[in-house]
Amino acid sequence: MMSASPSPARLRLNDLTHPIVAGLISVIVNYGGTFILVFQAAKVAGLSPELTASWVWSVSIGVGLTGLLLSWRYREPIITAWSTPAAAFLVAALATTPYAEAVGAYILSAVAFVALGLSGYFEKLIRLIPPGIASGLLAGILLQFGIGAFGGASVDPALVGLLVVAYVLLKRFTARYAVVGILMIGLVFLLALGRVDLSGLQLRFAAPVFTMPEFSLNALLSVALPLFLITLTGQYMPGMLVLRNDGFRTSANPIVTLTGLGSLIMAPFGSHAFNVAAITAAIVTGREAHEDPSKRWIGGIAAGVFYVLVGVFGVTLAAVFMAFPATFITTLAGLALLGTIGGSLAGAMAVPASREAALITFLASAANIKMFGIGGAFWGLVIGLVASFVLNGQVRRRRSSLVVSEEAAE
Repeated sequence: MMSASPSPARLRLNDLTHPIVAGLISVIVNYGGTFILVFQAAKVAGLSPELTASWVWSVSIGVGLTGLLLSWRYREPIITAWSTPAAAFLVAALATTPYAEAVGAYILSAVAFVALGLSGYFEKLIRLIPPGIASGLLAGILLQFGIGAFGGASVDPALVGLLVVAYVLLKRFTARYAVVGILMIGLVFLLALGRVDLSGLQLRFAAPVFTMPEFSLNALLSVALPLFLITLTGQYMPGMLVLRNDGFRTSANPIVTLTGLGSLIMAPFGSHAFNVAAITAAIVTGREAHEDPSKRWIGGIAAGVFYVLVGVFGVTLAAVFMAFPATFITTLAGLALLGTIGGSLAGAMAVPASREAALITFLASAANIKMFGIGGAFWGLVIGLVASFVLNGQVRRRRSSLVVSEEAAE
């Protein structure tokens, strides 16, 4: 585990600014980029505004508190988030599953995660993944976000051009303030042109609404089991690899246990699942958040606080984040992740012996293969591990032994 951070009393203002802004960007990207799936799923399920607000409250408060507690306890930027692939899955699943049974399925899935964390097996599994494969997987997952930083230029050239040029100039003259700078410049630009419409917003507190769970075999097989597998493969595995890739060594076991317990507590109020974050975590775990890794845990605390604030005000603040143009969100996220993408590619290609397997992992992950309802991160990892085993594992060693034996015989 990395060395503990200095006490808060010895932290300078400079040490706080960058991690806090990184945490804020992480939250903005999460709400602005994927939270629409929660509203879509709520609409499909026919939920009332009160139940929808309760879903927002429960998942935001749960994510905020678990991330805050984990970051504070381990002094590492452990960012938690709702399961995005699970939310996408629920858009279809809630159309045919009664809401009370879906809540029961959320509970069963959460219990399974608590059991997994307490068993200790997940941490052992993570440690078996070679570093080159982990770096290739992360680079592949994040590639589309890097491309997205520039892809929006065909739709909104003025905004994207401004952000890219500002980022390059800031990196040249004051690299530490590049991400902070483009966030502020982008906001000023959008507000000046009146492209963020907040006139219809009303500040209201969210209130949790308890739903009595119901349990059925159908919900167990069609919701709970897929929810568990999708969240495990699509969120927990890449999320832990993000932490490992940036040098953080907290065991996966307490992370899985605490997020599973939090999901269990919040499930009756609508929260489907939350877990360690992957893509949005990379914004806080990388060098852009702070040059000194021991100071980045402040970003985890900040993100947790921002999530709790959103939860308290429910759909109101979520709507604020979602009011930003999509191009602003994707460009901001992509530019904030450039350093992480570059570092991951460098790590994947660093060792010549494992370079080809890491490259296969990178390309397979970037392809975002979807089969049997399981997302691209899982299949990229499987393909990479198979390639690593064939190219660098026992098969290769046996082949080398045969060559040596033949040469000796000659």
